[in-house]
This record gives sequence, structure tokens and C-alpha cells, in this order.
Amino acid sequence: MGVDVFHVMAPQLGLALAGGNATLGQGGTLGGPGHFSIGIRGNVFKGDLPQVQDFPTPATTGRQQRTGTGALPSESQILGLPTADLALGIFRGVPLGLTNVGGIDLLVSATYVPTIGDEGEDLRIEPDRNLQLGYGVRIGLLQESIVVPGVSFTYLKRDLPKTSISGQASTFDISITDAQVKTSAYRLVASKSLMVLGLAAGVGQDRYDQSAMVQATSGAVASAVVPLVQKLTRTNYFLDVSLNLPVIKFIGEVGRVTGGTVDTFNEFQTGRADKARTYGSAGIRIGI
Repeated sequence: MGVDVFHVMAPQLGLALAGGNATLGQGGTLGGPGHFSIGIRGNVFKGDLPQVQDFPTPATTGRQQRTGTGALPSESQILGLPTADLALGIFRGVPLGLTNVGGIDLLVSATYVPTIGDEGEDLRIEPDRNLQLGYGVRIGLLQESIVVPGVSFTYLKRDLPKTSISGQASTFDISITDAQVKTSAYRLVASKSLMVLGLAAGVGQDRYDQSAMVQATSGAVASAVVPLVQKLTRTNYFLDVSLNLPVIKFIGEVGRVTGGTVDTFNEFQTGRADKARTYGSAGIRIGI
């Protein structure tokens, strides 16, 4: 059951971290040195939280698989993380007709990872630090102009700090330590400004590389410490709509992740750990 808690939570932490577009509302590159963009956003989705406090007493005669109506209790809850993004124009690109190709932007992200739950609560998620930086690059295939849309390829690597997840059931405790979630996000994005409104759409791939140490205790009896490694690749596609005002933009995003397989020994009431999930983001961005 402790192993299954990790398998359910890790992909959700990866989604909360990766989100969709590397820069909300942006498809092409910024236009070279002297151009920058700073934004803040919140990524949210309907997640699943195992209700560890309601887990049944473990069988003493061997592993007991819980499926169907006897699946482990879990509840749906809104989950997400706030993120700040910085993009710096490095190279404008090579002129080609009404656009430029080969432009380069440097991408930096900062994610705030809150502590969830207080000491002694049934479920507690505690990172060893609350702020984590990420980095990446955007390569322009087309720079946006009056008649040409902006098109780019982005790579962004973002990790969660080492995190501990603890849960208390009626007869045993679950401890997940040194949990790490490392994400690599690849995106192909196109955008076009239509006067006050802007549209951006993209598709890409998320790769989650996750590991942890899991242990369960019941009274004075403790299980062995079980090392876990989980790798998951998912397809991510999204649509951004922005309100373009002088200097500042207000952006909303909706997206969906699908694919990959996560096998758990037990089933959960809210469904599979690898089920497709729809997410949303909202943020503001300033830049020149």
C-alpha cells in the first residue's frame, strides 16, 4: 500500500510541475537581445489523494490485493503549483522573407512547492526546500510578424526538491522519503496575435523520472526500506488564449496529458494512477 501511494502521487507531482506552454501565450522567440518576458502562473488540475487514514489493516498471512469495491480509499481534490517564468532573447535569428528563423531564447523557471499538511496529520507532503529553479531553451522556427505566426521548439527541465510523504492509518504508518520528481518537457508551439487577443497552441512530450524510499511501520515492527524507481512518458497538448494590453498580457490555458503506464498492486477508488488528466493554467506576463 505504501508503494502504491508513491505510484499514485508521483505522476501528479510531475504534471503540477510541467504544465503546458513553457511561456504562457508565447509561440515564437522574443526577437533577440533587449527583449525579455516575465510571468507568473498557477497550474491546477483535478487530482487524486489516497486517504491513508482509511486504509484497511494489512493482512498478516500475505499480500492481499484490493480491487473493485474493495479498492483503496482515495478522493478527488484540486492540486497544483505556482510558477514564475523568465525568458531572455539571446539571438534574433536569420532574416528570411517576412520572418526570422533560428532565434534563441533562454528560459528560466522558479516553482514554489508548499508544505501540505501539519505535523501529525493523516497525510503530509514536505519538501526539503520550497523554491526550485528550472532551465531550458526555445529555438525559433518562425518569428511572429504581421502575416507570419510564431513557431518554436522548446525544452524545459524542471525538478521538484527532495520531498517526504507521510501517512497515518489506524494500525500502521507509511513513510516515503527522498522522493524526487525530475521532468523534461519538449514542446512544439505556434502562436498568433489578433489585435487585442492572442492564440497559442502546442503539443509535446513530458518525461517523468521519479524515485523514492518507502517504509511502513506498525507499532514496533518496521518493514524493510524499499527503493522505488518510476519512469513515465506522456503526451501533452494545450491551447492558450491571451488578452494583449500594452506591456502586460493576461493568459488562460487548458491542456491534457495522456499515455504511459503505471501499474499498482492495489486499485484506488478514484481510478488508475496513469489516467488522462485535464489541467488549466492562468497567469500574467509582462515583456518587451
